[in-house]
Amino acid sequence: MPRASTPSKLLATAADGPVDAAQQIDAKIAALDDWRGTTLAQLRSIIHKADPDVVETVKWRGVPVWEHDGILCTGETYKAAVKMTFAHGAKLDDPAGLFNASLEGNTRRAIDVHEGEKINATALKALIRSAVAFNVAKAGAKKPSAR
Repeated sequence: MPRASTPSKLLATAADGPVDAAQQIDAKIAALDDWRGTTLAQLRSIIHKADPDVVETVKWRGVPVWEHDGILCTGETYKAAVKMTFAHGAKLDDPAGLFNASLEGNTRRAIDVHEGEKINATALKALIRSAVAFNVAKAGAKKPSAR
């Protein structure tokens, strides 16, 4: 008999009960006690400033995910980079040229931030707001019109 799945917002548990996504992301940042934790924290802060209504979730064995009417982006950490993957990045305008990874596909685009690189917060906020607008429009198009 298959086990019931656990909602992505409550993957981990603590002695007191389930740990929410924000707490899991806090723990991930704290565990990365190098430039990657600092960078992930900066990206998270920029996301929240760009979209105060963003919902944090954790999926795929601990990957932070930010959502607003669907996935906006993920925050993956690797040895050499913190990767911010936009679910529908190929559909977004990127006038500042932030996308520098996963450029070959038809759907996703990513930004790899390497140690010592400065994050263009203004351009990233604009890109996040563009992703929110895309998701909101896409969600609105799926809703049947009221008659």
